[in-house]
Amino acid sequence: MPQVLVRDLDGAVVERLKDRARRNGRSLQKETKAILEAAAATLTMAEARQKSDEWHRRLAGRRFSDSAELIREDRER
Repeated sequence: MPQVLVRDLDGAVVERLKDRARRNGRSLQKETKAILEAAAATLTMAEARQKSDEWHRRLAGRRFSDSAELIREDRER
């Protein structure tokens, strides 16, 4: 499995990562890995626009009820 080495991190950053790892019950390595994996999984703006366009095309022409009315009806029960 590939590895990444990050040099010259500020000591305060490392301490914050250690604190975060402790709070999450993980080692520093596992916490850092989780952070990097989450960051890599985040869509870029271009990817998000593409997904949005796909959903607009998939839902085009459909009619949807007014959610405010549905909430109002539910509250009146």
